[in-house]
Amino acid sequence: MSCPICARDADPKYTPFCSRRCADVDLAKWLNGSYAIPAAVTDVDEDGETGQDEVARQ
Repeated sequence: MSCPICARDADPKYTPFCSRRCADVDLAKWLNGSYAIPAAVTDVDEDGETGQDEVARQ
């Protein structure tokens, strides 16, 4: 298995990474939001209604 950060051979001590440095690089990516899952922007309130319904009722 190769390191997902630098593609070197993984070290069993830091699996799946090759070193502490690559593990820390990966952790930093998680912490700063680089690994965010894209989502569609919706206008749904917490009660499940869209903002357009709210405007129509007023």
